[in-house]
Amino acid sequence: MKRICVYCGASHGKREAYRETAELLGQELLKRGLGLVYGGGSVGLMGIIADTVMAGGGEVIGVIPEGLMGKEVDHQGVTALHVVDSMHTRKGLMAKLADGFIAMPGGLGTMEELFETWTWGQLGFHDKPCGLLNSAGYYDSFYTFLDNMVAEGFVRPKHRGMLMVADEPAELLDLLANYKPPTVKRWLDETDL
Repeated sequence: MKRICVYCGASHGKREAYRETAELLGQELLKRGLGLVYGGGSVGLMGIIADTVMAGGGEVIGVIPEGLMGKEVDHQGVTALHVVDSMHTRKGLMAKLADGFIAMPGGLGTMEELFETWTWGQLGFHDKPCGLLNSAGYYDSFYTFLDNMVAEGFVRPKHRGMLMVADEPAELLDLLANYKPPTVKRWLDETDL
């Protein structure tokens, strides 16, 4: 792996733990010589992780749609900032540039980015690892919801298992580094449930 895409909030959230985790993840990326691909903003958790990686001399690649340039306050100090025409183009380029994906605490945009990337892996469009950085238990109830999706027959256990979760950045990066994608069949039937 050369670069990790991190999805996270353009807000700091209410807990100091989220900010601390963004800094810790940035430091861990630096320790491992991994570049950062992210949404290109200078505010919220996005800004914290970008600033942390930049302060350590690491590679930071931002991808931001033209329409969000003012709202997310595009980061001018990054290694490269790609300004694209749409959210769809943003997600595609981020996926192309990254070798793995991490969702930190964030809002609707973070969840949408995670689900699309995870679905692309489920469908075999890529074989890159996806993970949740469960800072301060942020994703606990979401993980319970995923259990229910499996129990109700809407998500296969092997596909749920594609999304790794850890509370600490080092642990999650280790999981991503050792990821083995499941075998994907193009045409699924009820026996796959």
